[in-house]
Amino acid sequence: MSDRKKFALILFAFLFFYFIPADSPRVSAAASEALAMLHEYAREHVLLCLVPAFFIAGAISVFISQQSVMKYLGSGANKFVSYSVAAVSGTILAVCSCTVLPLFAGIYARGAGIGPASTFLYSGPAINVLAIILTARVLGFEMGLARAIGAISFSIVIGLAMSFIFRKDEEQRREVFAVSVEDSASRPLWQPASVMAGMICFLIFANIAAPKVDAGFWAQLHSVKWTAALISLSFVVFAAGKWFKEEISDWFRATWGYALQVLPLLFAGVLIAGFLFGRPGREGIIPSAYVSYLVGGNSIFSNFFASIVGALMYFATLTEVPILQGLLGAGMGKGPALALLLAGPALSLPSMLVIKTVLGTKKTLTYVALVVLLSSLAGMIYGSLE
Repeated sequence: MSDRKKFALILFAFLFFYFIPADSPRVSAAASEALAMLHEYAREHVLLCLVPAFFIAGAISVFISQQSVMKYLGSGANKFVSYSVAAVSGTILAVCSCTVLPLFAGIYARGAGIGPASTFLYSGPAINVLAIILTARVLGFEMGLARAIGAISFSIVIGLAMSFIFRKDEEQRREVFAVSVEDSASRPLWQPASVMAGMICFLIFANIAAPKVDAGFWAQLHSVKWTAALISLSFVVFAAGKWFKEEISDWFRATWGYALQVLPLLFAGVLIAGFLFGRPGREGIIPSAYVSYLVGGNSIFSNFFASIVGALMYFATLTEVPILQGLLGAGMGKGPALALLLAGPALSLPSMLVIKTVLGTKKTLTYVALVVLLSSLAGMIYGSLE
């Protein structure tokens, strides 16, 4: 960061804290919500979500060869293969907009093209099978179907658009990676893939939420979650010690590097999001009644505003559904509801801050603009069909 930017940031912070009416009950409540949101995030998402994600990202950067990444996800790879792999990988992970960040940073640093990497970045939090099923059950089958179609198609469209817009940068980047890729034969791909599959299984099983009904498939799966998670973790420890003994120290250093890159901005973003919007069912500095008022009907403004609000707010996995249920009950239009569903889980203010450190300002703004505009368009189309 340049000295001019640092000065501007310090000046903004000074003016903000100088003029803020600290004695106002709303400001006090918003500050309390910011701390409560960060407290909730630290307790519920860091140890079992972000820490495994950091280790997966570190494994990608150390265990996976650049040849493998560029073969399947590089800008010169077969588009059908690269975008299919990126979309499917994100779907399997089904993580929130913040947990996907270290994984995205890992594959991008190893040579993944901006298009497949962007597809992965969007698909991870957006194409969550459980969230889509919950949307259909709570908000209606049509809303669930519209969300599924929109999320799957957007992940590909956004990736292709990013690849086209920054094609010149990608050509230069491809040349750099082509020079840096070593010619020596790397270990079989199934070995690092097996280790990461074990970590992914741990990430998935450790974060299975308790179902509302104590019967059925999800209840049975939840009853064995820690057994399955322990088996997955044990396999990772065994396999890493057997196949990657010499690289373990590098793995830990890479994991720590991603944590240092992501966590400070992430925590700052969560504090800001909590201060502005509060937690689900709570008030931040911006009253939720204003949001509900602004997103009624199916106008261009209401859909665009819903996309903007969704892009700025942080949604933990599955929390967007009850939030939308409350907003729909307060008069929110179905078009803006879909726009928020498509933009909200895929983006957040914390994630934007971190994406900027990976892609830079220009590419980050382009990615955010694509998500917001496509979500707004989908909301308008869906709302007009109602």
